[in-house]
Parts: sequence; structure tokens; C-alpha cells
Amino acid sequence: MSVFAIGDLHLPFGGGKPMNIFSGWDNYTDRLEENWNRLVSDNDLIVIPGDLCWAMKLEDAAADFEFVSRRLKGRKVILKGNHDYWWTTRSKMENFLSLHGFDNITILNGNALSECGIAVCGTRGWINDDGQPQDMKLLKREAGRLETSVKAALELGGEPVVFLHYPPIYAGEENAYVLDVLNRYGIKRCYYGHVHGRMCFANAFQGERNGISYTMVSADYIKFTPVLVQE
Repeated sequence: MSVFAIGDLHLPFGGGKPMNIFSGWDNYTDRLEENWNRLVSDNDLIVIPGDLCWAMKLEDAAADFEFVSRRLKGRKVILKGNHDYWWTTRSKMENFLSLHGFDNITILNGNALSECGIAVCGTRGWINDDGQPQDMKLLKREAGRLETSVKAALELGGEPVVFLHYPPIYAGEENAYVLDVLNRYGIKRCYYGHVHGRMCFANAFQGERNGISYTMVSADYIKFTPVLVQE
């Protein structure tokens, strides 16, 4: 068994907003399916750190979840991205998944999962600018949610590995609230998405800083091929 990660699938089936209007996104759902199923087995776990699809409401996302559940191998863990407008309470989402028989999909929202000797944890995050009161409120709230998830991971045992949607370090700015949690709990690995196109190379930090390794897993950046996290 292995753990993989790939974010920002931006599936178009329920929202009617295909990404192939952007450079590098041509035929992307077919490429995603081929690459995913070539690497991933039904016993593997795949973390999707946000922006699953364009649907506005949960019921409208059924076709996107159908694609993820039925067409893509493995067990999937999903956390919220900034474009996941369908996201609602954890109980409503779990009822939705159960109703449709999407039993290989789990929601990551204040909890953690143990797999392959690691504990998967994380949250959406937010932009790295706390200059506005509303942004500061959201930054602190997301840091609190991250801490809750990390604590749940520590209770499970194994290395807590953090998954975020927003990058905690971007274009010279740092999310001090999120980084404080990562440092206080001794996190060694952090995976994130959100960033696309030229910004992947120009502004998104990857590599090691203060003992933490950062890896970007936006689908277009990794050529729609899941990245191995743990085996």
C-alpha cells in the first residue's frame, strides 16, 4: 500500500466549466485517469488537497464524485479548496457520500487518518496576508483547524504529514499562523496545491525550510500524475 497526493483536479462534470481553455489543460480528465490508474492500486490512499470540482452545490457535484469514486483507483481523502463551493458540513457530506455509495471517499475536516506509518492531516489554509481584519480572522481560524487535525494525527501515531490547499510560503510571504503550528508540532512534510501556470515556478516555494519539506501537488504542475508521499 502507498499514499499519493494530487490537488486541484477542477473536474468539470457537475459545474460545466472545463479547464481546457487554459494552457496545459487539454484533454486533462483523460490524462488524469490514465496516469492515476497506471500508478495507483485499489489498496492505495490518495489525498486530494482541495479544488476537486466546479460544482456550486453538493448535489450538483455527484457526477464529479462519480468520476473520482468509480473511474479512479484507490481510496481518496478530500479536503477543502477555495473553489469547492459545494463544501458543506462534514455530516452532510458524509451522508451524501453514503447515499451515493461513494464509500472509497473520506472527508478530511478536523480529523486525521492513519496509513502506511503516517497520519494524514490538514486544512484549507488561507492567503498569507493578514493586513485586513477579515483575512486575519480566517488565517487564525484555519490555523486552529490545522492544529485540531494535527492533534488528531498525533493521537493516531506515526509521522503527521500535513496537506494544505493554500501554500504556506508564497512570493516571499509567509503564513505565520500556519507555520507556527507546523513548527510547534514538529511537522517534517507539507504538501499543498492552489497555484497554477507560471506562478508554479515563479512564486511557489518548494524545498526545505527550517526542517520542513514543502511540495506542491497542483494537478497541472505535476502533469496530472499523483505524487508518491509514502510507501
